[in-house]
Amino acid sequence: MTPDAVLPHNTKAAATWNSGGQHYDRISHSIADSIEHCVHRLAPRRGERVLDVATGTGWTARRVATRDATVIGVDLGPDLIAAAQALAAEHRLAIDFRVGDAEKLPFDDQSFDAVISTCGVMFASNPEAVAAELARVCRTGGRIGLTTWPPDGTIAGLFKVMRPFMPPPPPSPPPSPFEWGRPERVTALLGAAFDLRFETGTTVLREPSAEAVWELFVQGYGPTKSLAASLDAERRESLERDFIAYHAGFKSDLGVAMPRDYLVTLGTRT
Repeated sequence: MTPDAVLPHNTKAAATWNSGGQHYDRISHSIADSIEHCVHRLAPRRGERVLDVATGTGWTARRVATRDATVIGVDLGPDLIAAAQALAAEHRLAIDFRVGDAEKLPFDDQSFDAVISTCGVMFASNPEAVAAELARVCRTGGRIGLTTWPPDGTIAGLFKVMRPFMPPPPPSPPPSPFEWGRPERVTALLGAAFDLRFETGTTVLREPSAEAVWELFVQGYGPTKSLAASLDAERRESLERDFIAYHAGFKSDLGVAMPRDYLVTLGTRT
């Protein structure tokens, strides 16, 4: 990791997402079908050079690599990258993982045949900078694939549950990451550089209980884990109670089955 791999204003976000470490792979497992949807639509081909931005523990990068593409994955979190490297080795996949910032990608112009990000770059603090970088590194005629959560979905609802326990937002807060889940917003960010098309889907979180969902997220999902760790005992208990109550609203006879709508964006670089 070079000293400038992560921009200074993103070091807090890096620590938040990094806190999930190797356990974040279980979060990716829970949305594996939505990731596969995006990979399928991107359709990586043998020998293509593909960049996975905000790779986390590398689930998406591994799925792309199984199609015999040459894959590079970047993420803010060094522990996430270490886990991604270990998991790729376990699956005998040759993937180049690096610590890097989506707002300042360490790659040449037009150096990739395709770029993908699954529920990743949407959480960057400067969407315009990210959009410019995604366009810069993708060659003319190349492709982009994104999976993003919409502002009216259950993942946005989860963040509403956590919001009362978070510090107050700055006077000029960045745009909501869930705006990336609207085609109009994606078009505003990327439409000048890509010919865009859209498709929606739904992935279902299936766990034996709402308490099991809490354990999954407090271990592996950076925003939940770091928030819980920042609270005193009383407020942590309140967060846990509200988190469990929210997911209990999606109970079936077999456990929790929470539908999570998402948007897939596919674009061709113009």
